[in-house]
Amino acid sequence: MPEFRTVDAGKVRIRAAVEGEGPLVVMVHGFPESWYSWRDQIGPVAKAGYQVAAIDVRGYGGSDKPHPIEAYDMEALTGDVAGVIDALSDDGKAILMGHDWGAPIVWNTALSRPDKIKAVAGLSVPFTGVPHKPFSEVFKELFTDKGHFFYQAWFQEVGPPEAEAEKDVRDFLRKFYFGISGDAPDGSWPAKKHGASLLEGMMDPGEFPAWLTEEELDYYVAEFEQSGFRGPISRYRNHERDFAWLQQFKDRKLTMPTLLIGGDRDPAFNGFGRIPDPGALMRAFATDLRGVHVLPGCGHWTQQERPDEVTALLLDWLKGL
Repeated sequence: MPEFRTVDAGKVRIRAAVEGEGPLVVMVHGFPESWYSWRDQIGPVAKAGYQVAAIDVRGYGGSDKPHPIEAYDMEALTGDVAGVIDALSDDGKAILMGHDWGAPIVWNTALSRPDKIKAVAGLSVPFTGVPHKPFSEVFKELFTDKGHFFYQAWFQEVGPPEAEAEKDVRDFLRKFYFGISGDAPDGSWPAKKHGASLLEGMMDPGEFPAWLTEEELDYYVAEFEQSGFRGPISRYRNHERDFAWLQQFKDRKLTMPTLLIGGDRDPAFNGFGRIPDPGALMRAFATDLRGVHVLPGCGHWTQQERPDEVTALLLDWLKGL
């Protein structure tokens, strides 16, 4: 089992599950997860000769949970990763791995602080450069203005999304995890009208797929019953601030070694249908992309649904650095 450490990241304290010795590898989770989403990768990467730190992003688990919405913008979250590197790395540098929101966090840490990052791997979400408009404008045009539901639009209203998730955390997590997993049938993430809530029409599978056991789900439930959802959902309320901050880096590309892993049943991997070839698009913004791996039948929870495959791909990539 990894050792839990509370790391002073500068502006907040970050809990990290730490194991191993050697060059630092920082693993960053997505929504709604925790350091625990990397449970199958921590040990093997540590045994390969690295010090692994799988963090709880601010707002989650054992990390600090600031109240202001703007405390969850990309500038703050990339600053936390940089602070963890400063606290734990012997040479002030690290290799980064991120999944879901963790992928944009590690991509943008590498973009904004390239001197600290040796290499970066993203799961589920490709790096597509500095945006030309806030993502809130994108989903407004594609969904809201047409009267269609989009979960990130639902997350903009402060209060009701948190209340829905916190009313029955187990129910929320089961439906959310299953709905965009590779095991979910078509229609498990239902099309509905703008104004609906997230859980309306979503299904509980009864018997959950084997990649997440009841004991593992218990861990997530306990974490969110303790932390709540305000911080995690507030990440979605910062698109305009993120856009403004990132404009200073619009002429940069990622020049360090990168890696992209996704599932062909993951809607986030192809940008909700907007990206026909995520790898080809990413090569325009990452000059040393050393692999694009698309896992057949895999949904959104990449390293949990396919732990052995993902671990092997990450280890092979690390060997080549």
